[in-house]
Amino acid sequence: MTDSTDLGPEDRKIVTLARSVRARNGVPEGAAVRDETGRTYAAGTVALDSLKLSALQTAVAMAVAGGATSLEAAAIVSSAEAPSADDRAAVRDLGGPDTPVLLAGPDGTLRTTVTAG
Repeated sequence: MTDSTDLGPEDRKIVTLARSVRARNGVPEGAAVRDETGRTYAAGTVALDSLKLSALQTAVAMAVAGGATSLEAAAIVSSAEAPSADDRAAVRDLGGPDTPVLLAGPDGTLRTTVTAG
């Protein structure tokens, strides 16, 4: 495990945003993405009767709705052991297979970094 302070400032920012959304909204996951221009989009899990999206899927959707054409990086704050295949696919669709996906625990400690693959 790596402390999030070992990350570069831009990656640390998206982990912090994801952690803040998770805590503020009381949701299982928070996520944030950074687009090709450096804009960030943060979101939490959506769990409605008619709509279910992970936090990362929601953040990617917000980026697309905001006009992003690519992603530089994505971060998830969760108790999960690894990013889900669906989350990685959402990042891959917009950012490509080499886009890094950072997974941090609820305390902000980086657990792993994988590519969207």
